[in-house]
Amino acid sequence: MLLPCPEMNTLVRISAALGILAFASLGSAVRAVPQRNPTQVLVMGMIHGAHRSNEKWSLAAVENALRRIHPDVVCAEIPPDRWDRVWRDFDQRGVIEDSRVKRFPEYTDVLLPLKKELGFAVEPCAAWTQTMSDARNQRLYEFDTDPKWAKKKAAYERENEAVSRRRKASPIDEDDPLVIHSEEYDRRTREELEIYDRYLNDLIGPGGWTNINRAHYRLIDAAIRRHPGQRMLIMFGAGHKYWILDQLRRRHDIELVDIRPYLATDRVP
Repeated sequence: MLLPCPEMNTLVRISAALGILAFASLGSAVRAVPQRNPTQVLVMGMIHGAHRSNEKWSLAAVENALRRIHPDVVCAEIPPDRWDRVWRDFDQRGVIEDSRVKRFPEYTDVLLPLKKELGFAVEPCAAWTQTMSDARNQRLYEFDTDPKWAKKKAAYERENEAVSRRRKASPIDEDDPLVIHSEEYDRRTREELEIYDRYLNDLIGPGGWTNINRAHYRLIDAAIRRHPGQRMLIMFGAGHKYWILDQLRRRHDIELVDIRPYLATDRVP
């Protein structure tokens, strides 16, 4: 509809004509912008050394899941300053000498061999350092033994005992990978670790629960940003899973994919 003012009507007609001419002059130079595939992210909870003896969430089950997911990139709980040597040792000599990585059979027995076979990239995303680990151990020792912490420690233990009673009254199968990757598992983990976080995060410092998770996630976030449009799997300890998922659910630049259909079972709870 034209405006009531004749002068404005003229301006509108001229502007419209110019717009049409300008668009027409582009001709074949106008191209559709290609749509980038969404960055798909999956989170898989690891139980570290327990994978060796767990019949349900075994190393074979982890391998089957990883093959089904077929990621382009895996974010692993390995410190960045150790990754180059870990991969070089394995790739060139077939050995793993790093003491921390050797504690994680999901990496030594599954991730590294499959990287060599399938060729996906690995992003080391663990923020742990030896200094942080030593400091945490020292702070926890002080919390357990120094009388100045006795009152706080007693309150901490009371809250933990209450959680333990509730868990025993309503057990779940924490060996089942579908349970490990359920909302109920995350709820229970959150309930337990919230107490640890509230009492000890500030005392421990950089290795405290919130502090270390924030540091882990900074590395994960940077890895996601480096691989737009790719399929990414985050392999971290199952206790970290709820914390990482909380952050990922706030993002609008990724597609968070349910991992349960890729686990080695036909059952979905």
